[in-house]
Amino acid sequence: MASRVWAAQFCLGQIESSVLNRAVWSLRLVHPSPGRRRNKRRFVVLLAVLVAGTSVWWLTRPKEIKRPAARITTRSLSASAQRAPLASSGLVGVAPAPKQPIETNNYPRPPDGIFEVQLALARLGISPGSLDGVSGPKTRLALMAFQQREDLSVTGELDASTKSRLLLATPPITNYTVTAEDLTRLQPVGKNWLEKSRQNRLDYETILELVAEKAQSHPNLIQRLNPAIDWTNMVAGTSVIIPSVERPPVRGKAAFARIHLESRTLQVFDENTNLLAHFPCSIAAFAEKRPAGELHVAVMAPNPNYTFDPENFPESAEARELNRKLIVPPGPNNPVGTVWIGLDKPGYGIHGTPRPEQVGRAESHGCFRLANWNAEYFSQLAWVGMPVYVEP
Repeated sequence: MASRVWAAQFCLGQIESSVLNRAVWSLRLVHPSPGRRRNKRRFVVLLAVLVAGTSVWWLTRPKEIKRPAARITTRSLSASAQRAPLASSGLVGVAPAPKQPIETNNYPRPPDGIFEVQLALARLGISPGSLDGVSGPKTRLALMAFQQREDLSVTGELDASTKSRLLLATPPITNYTVTAEDLTRLQPVGKNWLEKSRQNRLDYETILELVAEKAQSHPNLIQRLNPAIDWTNMVAGTSVIIPSVERPPVRGKAAFARIHLESRTLQVFDENTNLLAHFPCSIAAFAEKRPAGELHVAVMAPNPNYTFDPENFPESAEARELNRKLIVPPGPNNPVGTVWIGLDKPGYGIHGTPRPEQVGRAESHGCFRLANWNAEYFSQLAWVGMPVYVEP
């Protein structure tokens, strides 16, 4: 009864003494006075209004808006040009990330930003080096090569006439799914020549390095495209966003190649002197080591090993201590990368490199270094006996 009393008190909005006898309470609850009946009717009406108002609000309340998934774009890449530190990768992992929707409308279209300019050039076989979304001398040289090929004013800038001819036919990015095979390839690379010679293969050290090379990109660009990915904690099935680079198909062999020492570029031409490909390349650190004139392709070896000869490294304390030749196994981290194209000058060749981001410098012992993907593409165009002209 007490609980009923307190409930009645609170429902009527009154607080009255609990010492009233039960007869009085019974009378007041069962037989209210006319005034009390009017009060009760007012309360019932008020309660009905409140219930009706609540119902109307509930039925007409704003519904949760389901927004479409955000589209992946590339406009922010040029603005985020600062380099992030490289990450390493292990084999233990997290749950795979879902694939991101890729915008597929409005193609072909002009490139938007430096990254898309680099990508559009690379798709034509005109390489700006590792895709990084940063404007620099290699991108400028690639633009000049495109302008020269298209018979445009050679400015090295994305002017209106160039933008009207340099088009993206398909979306600039795509999803790549990391495989178990990718992860099993990862292994540390020896720190010196002797350690490297004892390995069975010089493969990729990290999954970030592997994915970046597949996408012909700087590792920092891959990280910027995938800000939520933990590259140190990866499992098979993880989906990552990468640039969509598709080389033009090779329809025949080139007629000749030209290496320009001043610009540090290698260009490939057909028999009508039409430009087929353009690559940045590294040259010898010392001028006396740089060959000149007409050379010829003497041999082509995919996936080569490397013979370490201490006589070629007089500056190396390890070489002086070893005083013997070593055979270094193949792999993308081999000193000559994934392809060796030997020239008819002993000891000289065109080859890949384990450090594609550094291509375009004067730092070799005499050979011409290309990024592995560019060396592989060049090997499809070249042939034994093909002239290679080295110019100042």
